Amino acid sequence: MEALPKISRHPPESFSENYRSSLIEGILSPINTVTVSELAQWHDAPPDSQWIDVRSPGEYASGHIPGAVNIPMEQVEARLDDLLPGVPIVLVCQAGKRARMVAGLIEPCRKDVTVLDGGTSAWSAAGLPLVASVKSRFSLERQVRLIAGLLVLTSVVLAVMVDRAWLVLAAFVGAGLTFAGLTDICLMAGLLIRMPWNQTRKTVSAANEKTCKV
Repeated sequence: MEALPKISRHPPESFSENYRSSLIEGILSPINTVTVSELAQWHDAPPDSQWIDVRSPGEYASGHIPGAVNIPMEQVEARLDDLLPGVPIVLVCQAGKRARMVAGLIEPCRKDVTVLDGGTSAWSAAGLPLVASVKSRFSLERQVRLIAGLLVLTSVVLAVMVDRAWLVLAAFVGAGLTFAGLTDICLMAGLLIRMPWNQTRKTVSAANEKTCKV
């Protein structure tokens, strides 16, 4: 494996202990972090460790580190039994913030937790591979937020410049988001997931050059 660019300056040890404070429930806790270049070396010859991606399923599907298991941040406390006992944990998110929060949440139960500095973004920026199961690099949740925001902005602009009746569109979007929050059923997400850019993609296995669906 070619030499990887250093993302930040750390001692040469595989896992760097950086005492950065994570404000969780009013308690400041030191957390262990690891750089992308260090973690890539572990990934090339992996030790016994469990990689947990704490992003949403949509973000995970749009691109995750090979071998990482998805346990969304809001599910971690309820799924502590899914964390392998006695096996060090590497937490990953998009940029590192959510992983640090999760590290603070599970600290009373697990002390062998390390956070990837810079998250998936830093991993991708270093030119390292990601596994993606959808064509779009925008997660489904991000697409919903973008379209909902555009609809509300459009309705306000049209209400000011054309007719106040356009405010009904903003009210409709707000009602839809409220319904989604109460029932966990998002009609817009159900529509977007059927769009061509959100369909599953085909990948080619380098080992046997067979096309497979992921």
